[in-house]
Amino acid sequence: MEAFTALRLLPWLSAEGKPCFLAPGDSGGFVSRLADETEARQLAEGLDVLRSAHGVLSDPVSPNAEVRYTAIRLTECLADVLRVAESRGRRLPEADGEFTGPSQP
Repeated sequence: MEAFTALRLLPWLSAEGKPCFLAPGDSGGFVSRLADETEARQLAEGLDVLRSAHGVLSDPVSPNAEVRYTAIRLTECLADVLRVAESRGRRLPEADGEFTGPSQP
């Protein structure tokens, strides 16, 4: 019997705002490649926003509207990066006796 392979969490949400998943299969398929490209773009955008945020937040006279906009963009990018990390973490093989995630109280 084949071992169950976890679904891949995709780097976008459905129209209803719910997570999207890809059934395991050919890792070179169209949707898989699109997800890889989207993840790479999200990570690069996060880095760009972070660099811009450093400039805005280091200036003590930055207008409130600019600081607020920066916070909104940082929040969006953080959500994207956390989704990428979760997706990639789900695809890592579990090793016996190694830490695999946060412990439940």
